[in-house]
Parts: sequence; structure tokens; C-alpha cells
Amino acid sequence: MFIMKFVLGEKIGMSQIFDKDGNVVPVTLVRTTPNVVLQIKTKEKDKYEAVQVGFGERKAKNIKKPQQGLFKNLGNFRYVREFRLNRDPIPVETGIGSLLRADLFKEGDKVKVSGVSKGKGFQGVMKRHGFHGAPASHGTKHAHREPGSIGGAGRAGGRVAKGMRMAGRMGSDRVTVRNLKIAKVDLENNMLAIKGAIPGRRGTLLEIRG
Repeated sequence: MFIMKFVLGEKIGMSQIFDKDGNVVPVTLVRTTPNVVLQIKTKEKDKYEAVQVGFGERKAKNIKKPQQGLFKNLGNFRYVREFRLNRDPIPVETGIGSLLRADLFKEGDKVKVSGVSKGKGFQGVMKRHGFHGAPASHGTKHAHREPGSIGGAGRAGGRVAKGMRMAGRMGSDRVTVRNLKIAKVDLENNMLAIKGAIPGRRGTLLEIRG
């Protein structure tokens, strides 16, 4: 039996609610369909303490046999994630097959949420790094959004310094936002309303930790 406070969820989108004073509060809605505990790792057996959780659904024919053995007829899960137990936030005892629901949290709790940000493809330096671009007058031609010189790395002889900000793939990064607040808990629909914005598109898998 372990003590834990975390759950996997799916980003639904943004909305707004009103607080007790009538102020508008922007929130992100997260559906936390019951998470199922698949495996419990211990220091004695695995050298560290962690819990594996299954979330979402997929067709049984798309699940490989080793995964089917891990699932132990508990369901056909789309996602499997592992949470390390580094601290004991709230006493919630659980075992294999137990369900983790939205009621792990209450209104006012501070959480950190991790997810994969929106992918924006290959972008230039102005969009990717916030460069100002070249002057729009005084003879600039066909070079308004170019990066400019990429330098000689502090010495004579052409090479590009490591870490030089240039054009490239943007987004699709794992992002963690801390100190977000639970604005509302809907136990009937297994939904969490979290104040503020959360990384990712609609349908993104989110890891919510207390």
C-alpha cells in the first residue's frame, strides 16, 4: 500500500467559471477518467518506489501480448505512465487494480501539470526566438526576417558557436507548469477545472501531481 496524489488526464479545452465574488476565472478543463493502478514497484524488488498507472482506452487487437500481461485483464489502456514516490502529499492507500479519481484533489489545491506543447513545425528566428528582424527601411531588401550574422564564435575562422539561436523545429516539447490551482472538482463527470492555461492541444495527455 502506498501514499500518493497524482492522476493522468486528457485536456478538453478552455472555459471560464465564476468565483464566489462573481469574478470570471479562466480555467482549463481536464477529464480524469478513472486511472487504474497496474504495478507497484518497491525498493526491495526494483530498487526504487513507483506506481504504474493505465489511462484511456484502445482496441485489444492493437495491444501487444507483453502489455496484455501487464494489464492483467484490468482493461485495454491507451497510455501507461509511471510515477515515482518521492514524498507523501495526502494519505490515499491503494493497490493493484485500485482506481485513482478526480477526488484525490480538492478546490484550492496547488498542482503541477506536465504535457507536450503544440507542435508548430519549422519556424524562423522571429517566431521561434523573438528576434526583431532587420530594419524595414534604409535599403533592406528581401532580408526583413533573416537572422543576420551567425558570427565566427569569437575567433577568426568560420564555425558556428554551440547553442546559436537559429531557425528550426518549434514546439512538441515536454512542458511542466507549476503552482496551478484547482478551481473546481466535478466528481460526477470526473473533471478538473484548473485555473490558467495548460500546455498542449485538445486531447493531450496530462500528468497532474499534487
